Formats: sequence, structure tokens, C-alpha cells
Amino acid sequence: MQSEIVEIPEGQTETAVPALQVLWPKYDAAEMIRIIDTELRPNGYRLVGIIPEAGGPVACVVGFRLQQSLWLGKSLYIVDMATLPEYRGRGYAALILDWVKAEAERLGCKALHLDSAVGPERSSAHRVYMGKRYQIACHHFVHKLG
Repeated sequence: MQSEIVEIPEGQTETAVPALQVLWPKYDAAEMIRIIDTELRPNGYRLVGIIPEAGGPVACVVGFRLQQSLWLGKSLYIVDMATLPEYRGRGYAALILDWVKAEAERLGCKALHLDSAVGPERSSAHRVYMGKRYQIACHHFVHKLG
């Protein structure tokens, strides 16, 4: 198992798209790349992933940003995290979460947090989060506009 975790810079975003489309299938590749590189990255969004096969796609990816709040102080917020179905069960998500924790500590963060959808299809992801000592700390409410 490849355990090296690499930052995915602008210009290589397309390598992360197949995994991200598992999470966000409503976007085609070009639109996803445009949004990440022109809207998210300028606001601090970073992509990190595991590429187990040279020249292959990112098997597991995490997109995150730093944020500041009265609630958590400086924290690292995991915006997106996905593993290609054919690479699940290899421990990649746990490895990436360990990397993110170390990065948050390196950057002086007081907390890590993420949102995860609910439902039976998310239970394996939730097991990974709970196994890494993430706690359900709040309810996240959304009021969609338009």
C-alpha cells in the first residue's frame, strides 16, 4: 500500500476529480476544476491525496481550509473527503485523516472539524471518523436559497 500523501497543486487538480466526483457527481470534470482553481483555492482551499499508482488518479482525497471562529478558534475544516470505490478498505481514509491532524497541529489549530451526510450509505465513513476520535459535536442546519 502506498502511504505517501501529496499536496495536489493547481494545474494537477484533474488528478483528484474522479474521487471528488464520487462525493459530488453533479459536477463534470471541467466545472469542478474551474470551481476549485478559481473560487476555492484563492480562499485557502488545499487538496491532498494518495496516488497509489504512478500516473493514476488520486485514490483518496481531502480538501480543506483553515478558519477562525469564536467557537473553535483557529481550526482546520475538512470540506471534502472521498475515496474511489475500488480503493476502499485499504486504510487510505485513516492515513489521510492522520496527515490532516498533523498538518492542523503544525499550523497551530485548536480543532479539526468536518460535516458528513447522514444515512446508511455513510456508515463506513462515520466508522472511520469515530475510529479517529471525531465526536458528533453539533447539528448543522442548512437553509437553501433560490
